[in-house]
Amino acid sequence: MTLLFARDLAADLHAGRTTPRAVLEQVARAVGARESEVQAFAALDLDRARAAADQAGLTARALAGLPVGVKDIIDTRDLPTAYGSALYAGHRPRNDAPVVAMTRRAGGLVVGKTVTTEFAFLKPSQTRNPRRLTHSPGGSSAGSAAAVAAGMLPLAIGTQTAGSVIRPAAFCGVTGYKPTFRLLPTLGMKTFSWHLDTMGLFAARVRDAAFAAAAITGRDLDIGEETAERPRIGIVRTARAGSASAEAHAALDAAARAAEARGARVFDLDLPEELEAADAAQPIIQDFEAALAFADELAYDRAGLSPLLAAHLDAATQIAPDTYDQARRTAKRARQKLGDVFGEVDALLTFSAPGPAPEGFATTGSAMFCRLWTLLGCPAINIAGLETADGLPVGVQLVGRFGRDRQALAVANLLESAISR
Repeated sequence: MTLLFARDLAADLHAGRTTPRAVLEQVARAVGARESEVQAFAALDLDRARAAADQAGLTARALAGLPVGVKDIIDTRDLPTAYGSALYAGHRPRNDAPVVAMTRRAGGLVVGKTVTTEFAFLKPSQTRNPRRLTHSPGGSSAGSAAAVAAGMLPLAIGTQTAGSVIRPAAFCGVTGYKPTFRLLPTLGMKTFSWHLDTMGLFAARVRDAAFAAAAITGRDLDIGEETAERPRIGIVRTARAGSASAEAHAALDAAARAAEARGARVFDLDLPEELEAADAAQPIIQDFEAALAFADELAYDRAGLSPLLAAHLDAATQIAPDTYDQARRTAKRARQKLGDVFGEVDALLTFSAPGPAPEGFATTGSAMFCRLWTLLGCPAINIAGLETADGLPVGVQLVGRFGRDRQALAVANLLESAISR
């Protein structure tokens, strides 16, 4: 399948070698060819996007008229936002979420809402993995990852509370970039956990995600062909390494060898006890806050919730405030300790998921190798390009220092180019 390279398309748009309308029609053809089987979109309005694509001056802006998908957990004023739930079917927010407004100001054309699981939780959606339709695309940003992997979009916005950017990117074989916490504002999304919810981006390559982040935020993140010079990369398998499949271990080993061949200094690194202990704090913080965030739905619209989510929220209401407060203190200690770790390394390399996408649709997969990095708020990037023997994508995850997103992207770009060779 043909992926759409956002940075290259934007360069062509800026140079006048193509037009926003031509790019949009390319997207429309891909949607016509793949959407019926992939089912990545919760709402789609190509006619509105066509009218926007014909506006004068669009190519003078950073995104230059590139089509963008927005996860249906994020408010949009001109498209319905149902949060993946029948409770909000047909809901029309009054305002765009700030990240959507920023995307439009940068010249992005919001063509549709991409499928999310119910309230970005665990109930699998209807979306299928375009790399193998019999396998899960992951969750909760299933539609965003699948739309990019199917070549139906060059860019899509998702969210992550535990592993919902990195995991679907790994399963679908694309770049997933979870920036430093709050680099992209989370206002205007349906909150699950206000200390953990993080906006993220999906694109074909690391440089495409970096370009999009730069365009949307105005920050110096567009790395282009830049790669890190002899970075120090610590291989982190974590205390949960036994849960990773043989394919995941093989992918991590292959990525380490590729990085070393490109001049990186690669070594195994055991996480300090304070960091390993913080992994258990993430679900406590997530669930305590979710019980508060969804208190209204649980009290007044319980019948409209899936049994899976309702039971989870019921259990979450039993978490004591003292337990939650202790988990937050554990997280704070871990963040401080992580600063010490990054005194020795430029980036960490670890699993994106326990293995390739699971067959069937009973689960969206496990976030066990992502939740710690979400808790710590540091940038994380799924790097695509590795596969199992039978062709399923297996991602590896690169983790950077808090607030050092450009450095993390440059190391990720090195690793991606090393793997592709």
